[in-house]
Amino acid sequence: MARFDLQKLYIDGGYSDAGSDATFEAINPANGEVLAQVQRATFDDVERAVVSAEKGQKIWAAMTAMERSRILRRAVDILRERNDELAALETLDTGKAFSETKYVDIVTGADVLEYYAGLVPAIEGEQIPLRDTSFVYTRREPLGVVAGIGAWNYPIQIALWKSAPALAAGNAMIFKPSEVTSLTTLKLAEIYTEAGVPAGVFNVLTGSGREVGTWLTEHPR
Repeated sequence: MARFDLQKLYIDGGYSDAGSDATFEAINPANGEVLAQVQRATFDDVERAVVSAEKGQKIWAAMTAMERSRILRRAVDILRERNDELAALETLDTGKAFSETKYVDIVTGADVLEYYAGLVPAIEGEQIPLRDTSFVYTRREPLGVVAGIGAWNYPIQIALWKSAPALAAGNAMIFKPSEVTSLTTLKLAEIYTEAGVPAGVFNVLTGSGREVGTWLTEHPR
């Protein structure tokens, strides 16, 4: 019996069943224990995540810079409050020593998020005077919806490193963690929602790089 319940996809601000019954195992590499069955996203799930992200991104981008900054700082606070819990889960999922996950993985990920949260109010364009009757100005606009692909060795840290600048700039992200280590990225999605990030702004799709990763990177939108 798996230690944890079935791990679902995270779409539109909450856990969501995948479009098929296909799953894969999350295994503790230290002892071979099956930690959980993890749902495998389908192409239709990718489409659902894209629609959700497009909707959420409009809400997120319409917020003031200070509002986005405060929400991301709140996520930093939650990460630090839950550091030991997240580190223990990361140790189970990756097989790394708890001394590393406790003092490196979540800590450095939260530090990066804090850094970008502080930069949000400084993301602005320029006004360039030409002559007395005219001027030129630039505006910095978010790209919209972006994809992130994680790796097995620093799951939540990499998810934070990729999502922090994307969300700070007003984008939404659909993130695919490594199928070998998916568990803490799903917890990160919970934390973003708890902090006040709008539904759809950070979606997590679990599955293989060959399938889910390809669908995301080749998606026309």
